[in-house]
Amino acid sequence: MKIHIDIDCTPEEARAFLGLPDVAPVQAAVMAEIQQRMLDSLKAMEPEALFKMWLPAGLQGWEQLQKQFWSQMTAAAGDKSAAGDDKE
Repeated sequence: MKIHIDIDCTPEEARAFLGLPDVAPVQAAVMAEIQQRMLDSLKAMEPEALFKMWLPAGLQGWEQLQKQFWSQMTAAAGDKSAAGDDKE
């Protein structure tokens, strides 16, 4: 024997029926506090300081990549010209 019971209620009604606490006010307060802290930290950040902190590392990486690329290209070009000199 199978019995199916369909209950049509909102989550708030189910929470009240089961005796669970309503955490919506606490959640709203916590979210407001998090939002305020994020806004305060964004105000404290200065774009110029962030650029100085992030940009040099990125440029150094690009410069190193470019130097490595050119050294490989010149080495390959040197090998080809040396091989060409042997044929003469």
